[in-house]
Amino acid sequence: MPNKFPYYYGAGEVTFQKAKSLRKELTPAEDFLWQALRNRGIENFKFRRQHPVGPFIVDFFCNAAELVVEVDGGIHDVPEIKECDEQRETYLKNIGLTVLRFRNEEVLTSLDVVLGKIGEYLRGRLPSPRPSPKGEGR
Repeated sequence: MPNKFPYYYGAGEVTFQKAKSLRKELTPAEDFLWQALRNRGIENFKFRRQHPVGPFIVDFFCNAAELVVEVDGGIHDVPEIKECDEQRETYLKNIGLTVLRFRNEEVLTSLDVVLGKIGEYLRGRLPSPRPSPKGEGR
């Protein structure tokens, strides 16, 4: 599947360095989800954690599926943070990415449901099998 996004789509050096340091500081929910996503753990899609995209750092990024997965804690209920999240999500959608959001509690208590939703999206991104040419298979 051809991909239009370079790994660090428009990210500057400061954002890149901040992402690198954040990889060492995952929240418990992020780490729990990362253990399931890493090493092509879901539908054989590669994910990156704490990944720079433009001026933002997303929790998880799948380049091949053009997917961002965010894990939100209680701080995301604060009005100012909600507004920033909305602006960030608008930016990500405007460059063609899909954003799936999950709460910390959801990840920690219902990981199978979270992985099911991510897997459902990823399965929709798999290339369709090509119809066999006429006369083949006889």
